[in-house]
Amino acid sequence: MEVGVKRTTIARVFAGLGALCGAVGLLNVITNNPSTLRMAAHGWANAATLFLLIALYVLADGMVSFEKSKH
Repeated sequence: MEVGVKRTTIARVFAGLGALCGAVGLLNVITNNPSTLRMAAHGWANAATLFLLIALYVLADGMVSFEKSKH
């Protein structure tokens, strides 16, 4: 397995979770029924932002480790 592939996979999982949280937050706003989802719309947006930032950090870390392994 190449260097950085595991980190790229983890970044894709976190990006998927971020997109899922964003979609749930959007549906929460559209339906205007926060009692069934146990978190307000801004909570889902905060979770999505956190997951996407973690994904970007892990992806950048994987790219840096891949570039360092080439030299």
